[in-house]
Amino acid sequence: MTTPPWLRAIDAAGLRDADGTVRATVFAEMSALAAQHDAINLGQGYPDEDAPAPVTEAAIAAIRAGLNQYPPGRGTPELRRAVAEHRERFFGERRDPDTEVLITAGATEAIAAAMLALVSAGDEVVTLSPFYDAYAAMVGLTGARHVAIPLEGDDFQPTAAAIDAAIGPNTRVVLLNNPHNPTGSVIAPELLERIVAAAARHDAIIVSDEVYEHLVFDDAPFTPIASIPGAAERSLTISSAAKTFRVTGWKVGWMTGPAHLIDAAMGVKQYLTYVNGAPFQPAVAVGLGLGDDYFDDQRRTLAARRDRLSAGLAAAGFAVSPSRGSYFVVADAAPLGVTDANRYARDLTVERGVAAIPLSAFDPRSRDARIHSSLRFAFCRTDAQIDEAVRRLTSGR
Repeated sequence: MTTPPWLRAIDAAGLRDADGTVRATVFAEMSALAAQHDAINLGQGYPDEDAPAPVTEAAIAAIRAGLNQYPPGRGTPELRRAVAEHRERFFGERRDPDTEVLITAGATEAIAAAMLALVSAGDEVVTLSPFYDAYAAMVGLTGARHVAIPLEGDDFQPTAAAIDAAIGPNTRVVLLNNPHNPTGSVIAPELLERIVAAAARHDAIIVSDEVYEHLVFDDAPFTPIASIPGAAERSLTISSAAKTFRVTGWKVGWMTGPAHLIDAAMGVKQYLTYVNGAPFQPAVAVGLGLGDDYFDDQRRTLAARRDRLSAGLAAAGFAVSPSRGSYFVVADAAPLGVTDANRYARDLTVERGVAAIPLSAFDPRSRDARIHSSLRFAFCRTDAQIDEAVRRLTSGR
């Protein structure tokens, strides 16, 4: 019997047991366990703090002004203009807001629309590994073959040899994530150039998830994929308001790219959510126009929280990898004698009152022992929450 699409997605994400039981995602499981045991939740990536006041006030004003019905299918003109202006302001990329920008229900819908529009059964989709779990599910849904490029070393980088081996004549889409979730790495520009060259050689399309574009630390060399020569006409760039403005529940995202690829994604997107977030779209436009001080302050604040959490994890005996982007840090529990981070994450939540996500959730089939002994911790929490988590990890609950 042919496996139905929904089970292909579940299987690809590693959520079906050998006996056929379908499990919830580890994110839902760990958040529920954290609530049950009054644990500090450093697992799921959502901030403790609210959005900047001008953004929330703009949403309230839009609701009161009656902007509560269907917005235009491609998004409100003001948000599409704001996205285009933002791309040019920060990254030097010029896009036509009428034909080269599409507003979506968060970055996840943008990824789904791109994948369903561009990938057919039997194609190959290349991602980095470990990978955001939705990527595997989307690949499974399309019926394509998932090929992974392992990230190696303390700074979690792909190798040139692994890039060349993964991207080949059957590759239809290279699905990137940079800055990278879950590892916190920022992919080196020369390796992105290698990916673009390989994609061009095999006429593959690049879909680049750059939702952490403003959460880059230590002067890491973040390079938007569209800025690399040869990439602009074969790439879709995806971003979102969720991480930049601390509004994960609003689900307002966007993609930019050449008109023919945007049209393809729009052909699918209009039959997914159709439209979304009418009063939130003008509010996000306000956010995109905030001064540089907002983006700089947010980056400095998160870098400081990363440092205090990383120091605490090291003091607790973990081997901590450098986080140069996103709001996650990876800590290897192998020095503590841990080989099964899945079990250890649950024990840590119950016994120490701190919840994290096992890194193996981001590639259950990986043969890399480090992935199976490591945890991902989120530092998008208040200083008080991070300090209390460190206290629990270093001294017991």
